[in-house]
Amino acid sequence: MRYAITTLGPSVGFPDGDPFRSGGVDMGQADVVVHLGGGYAPRPDKIAVLVELGTECLGVHTGESAGLEGSNAVGFARYRNGTDAPSQLVELVRQPATLPSAIVAARAVFEAAGLSVVVCADQPGRILDRLLRPKYNAALRLLDEGLATAKDMDLTCRLGLGYPDGPIERVERGGLAHHFDICKALFEACGAPAYAPARRAIVAAARRGTP
Repeated sequence: MRYAITTLGPSVGFPDGDPFRSGGVDMGQADVVVHLGGGYAPRPDKIAVLVELGTECLGVHTGESAGLEGSNAVGFARYRNGTDAPSQLVELVRQPATLPSAIVAARAVFEAAGLSVVVCADQPGRILDRLLRPKYNAALRLLDEGLATAKDMDLTCRLGLGYPDGPIERVERGGLAHHFDICKALFEACGAPAYAPARRAIVAAARRGTP
């Protein structure tokens, strides 16, 4: 599946130098258009138009209509834990009436690049952030409450649950201010208390840019 890339801003999932960028072809030869760094323009002449998402829904770019929205536009986000290197997982975002052929094409583009693909509905946080951010918030609050040290909580998760790293070390490595930004967006969109940024994330955001 041939794809052309347009870049309207910095890409979180596919930064400069990522091999995926070198696989693009000229627009006239492409079956699929990939918008890195956001942006969207309808292209009915293509099988799919892929729109890189941040915390926003695909509907922000395409519009919505009584739950009947959908076209050849597919959202995507390659999961990245803040300043960590991008992971190998790409979340595809579909709308209720997204064309099946567009999903197939989007999956083919990313799987050909050696990435793993999952498909989810157009909801804030998609799958990973909806699952992970409340866990990080809970761990940060338990740290504040003195349940255990950060070291002990992380060690418990690694040895007891088999995780490659613990919640405190992971969220701090990715950046607490980054965690704040995502949680703030999810809390504003969903209103669920679990997404309210933990105190340590609020502090990190307030100190952003401070040595």
